[in-house]
Amino acid sequence: MNEDNKIEYEAAAFRHLLKHLQEHSEVQNIDLMILANFCRNCLAKWYVEAAAERGDTLDYEQAREIVYGMPYPQWKEKFQREATPEQLAAYQRKQEEKQTHD
Repeated sequence: MNEDNKIEYEAAAFRHLLKHLQEHSEVQNIDLMILANFCRNCLAKWYVEAAAERGDTLDYEQAREIVYGMPYPQWKEKFQREATPEQLAAYQRKQEEKQTHD
């Protein structure tokens, strides 16, 4: 596979991931953090970093709008639920596990 095709495929896969996350707003960021150690906000930060690595400036809020498919405050109001005690405990355990493996 040549490098141009690889980049094209990776970009298409990333767009598909964003679309999937936008269509599944029932999946909360804390769930993603517990299961995968990243969330939509992480993707937005990585998007900003990728732009900076290429000499471009992208505002974090602009990146979050790309990732969420709408302004973050709007998404938060429409879809974000308060984390349950179980989710918070699972997240805390995950953080503790990460520290013991570092």
